[in-house]
Formats: sequence, C-alpha cells, structure tokens
Amino acid sequence: MDTTPVLLAGPTASGKSAVALELAGIAGGEIVSVDSMQVYRGLDIGTAKPTPEERARIVHHLVDVVDLPESFDAARFVAMATTVVESIRSRGRLPILCGGTGLYFNAWLNGLGTAPPPDPILRAELEALPLPVLLDELARRDWVTFDEIDVENRRRVVRAVEVIRITGRPFSQVRAEWPERAPALAGRSFGIERPRPEIVARIERRVDAMFAAGLVDETRRLLGKGLEGNRTAMQAIGYRQIVEHLRGERGYRDTVEQVKVRTRQFSKRQGTWFRGQLDLKWMETPPAEKASVTARRILALLGGSAQKNPVASE
Repeated sequence: MDTTPVLLAGPTASGKSAVALELAGIAGGEIVSVDSMQVYRGLDIGTAKPTPEERARIVHHLVDVVDLPESFDAARFVAMATTVVESIRSRGRLPILCGGTGLYFNAWLNGLGTAPPPDPILRAELEALPLPVLLDELARRDWVTFDEIDVENRRRVVRAVEVIRITGRPFSQVRAEWPERAPALAGRSFGIERPRPEIVARIERRVDAMFAAGLVDETRRLLGKGLEGNRTAMQAIGYRQIVEHLRGERGYRDTVEQVKVRTRQFSKRQGTWFRGQLDLKWMETPPAEKASVTARRILALLGGSAQKNPVASE
C-alpha cells in the first residue's frame, strides 16, 4: 500500500473532518490535525475538536499537545508533523493531514520561507500601536496582504507590518519566495468543496450547536487557565467574541451573531487562500452525499482499493 501522505483541506464547515475520518477508516489511515487551535488543551467546543468517540475509532495526532500558557507556531508544527508522519508510515499506515490552517500546510510542504525572525524591540513598538494605525500602514505598503488578512487578528497584522519594516518589502512578496510545492504529493492533495449557500447554512447550524453545547461556560473556564494571556488562542473565532461578551461589551444574542459573521468571513478567506496557494483537487460535494461516499471517491482517485482499518486506536 502506498503510504505517501494525503492532504485534505477546505474551509470551515465544509465537512473535511468527516471525510478524513471515513477515509482513514477504509484506507488504514491516521489523521494528523492541521489546525492551529486544536493543538491547545481545553479549546474543545469552539474548535470543533474530534469527539472522544471519533478519537477512539481513528488515531488523531497533534490534538491537545500544548497547554494554554504555551506558544505554538508553524515551525513547531512542521517539526512535530514531520515526526508523526514518519512514524505513521513506518507502521505501514496512511497519514492523512486534515485541517484548515493554510499556513501550516504551506510550511510543512515548502518550508518556513525566508521571513526574518521577530525583532523584540520592533515587535514591542508595533504591539503598542492601535490596530487602525497598523492596518493603515499595511494597506499603504502591502495591499495584497491587507486584502487577504483577518483585520481583527492583531497578531498577524503586527507580524506582517514587522516583516515589511525589517525587509523594506511587502510581506506578500516575502511569502511568495517559498519554494515550489512538494512534487511527491501531486495527485494526493484534495479540497472539499460545497456551494457557498450550503457552507453558510452549515456555519449557522454549527455555531448554534456550539453555544448550545456550552461554549460560553467553556470560555469562562479557560479564562481561569490563561486564555487571555495567549495571543494565538485569543484569535480563535468564538472565544474572542465571548470574552468580549463576558466583559460586558456585547449582549448574548449579538455575540452569537458576531461569531456567525466572523466564521463566514473566515471561511470565505480560507477558500480563497487554498485555491490560490495549494494545488488541490477540489471535490464537489452534493448536500446529500455522505462523507463515506466522498471518501471512497477520493480513494478511487488515489488508485487504491478499500481496506478495513485494522487498528482503531493506540
């Protein structure tokens, strides 16, 4: 059996995780999470982490690997993912890298690029500036990045401006200098595609379900474990808005709607990014199609035959 890794990407609420679960089950695979928030212990409901039942059925890697006070970045992801993928392959099983964090996919495929390391003095200066000032500079000096970036993600805005000031060049140009995609993964990288109205409807249902499952209470508990001190985790959609709600900045209903709006915007940016940055075979997924059917369509494209997963967990 070919154990060359398979990549499965797509925007939030596209159903990629369900497809990965089914693909792993029929192809003898294990899932490597490519998600910058699922790495944190405690960020469960808001990151749509695999359930205990799903993790008992199929081995999941890079989920719950760090506590909130710890930092986690693309470099650490690449190191851990590389080790995990090699381990999976050594056991004759199929690594399935599944998630929605495009930066992690790109870093694992192409390396970390040529962006300069952080400058502590400059970073402190930029972090002291109001966000509108940073966005104004980014818009003037790098319209491409400004048009793509999450304008509420202060950490990413600061980093983009930092790179611009250090190099004197647009951040988008620095990113463009990453090498070509790994040829070994040609034909093994897939994106889950759904019509935009269906994605929106799925986001609506998902957000409602998260709040019903106790997302506000989860956020309140996480505040006691250092959530606000972790700038990366605080950028997670849902948690950020609920923290503002708990501070009294927004009512409950407005908070739910704000999470839906931000998730829709993020999902749209993800789709645009994946189409522009990764060579994916996009799988059009009809609303009524089960994840198992999509998984078998992918398996057929891989040229493999279905096999029952001999190991459910380890």
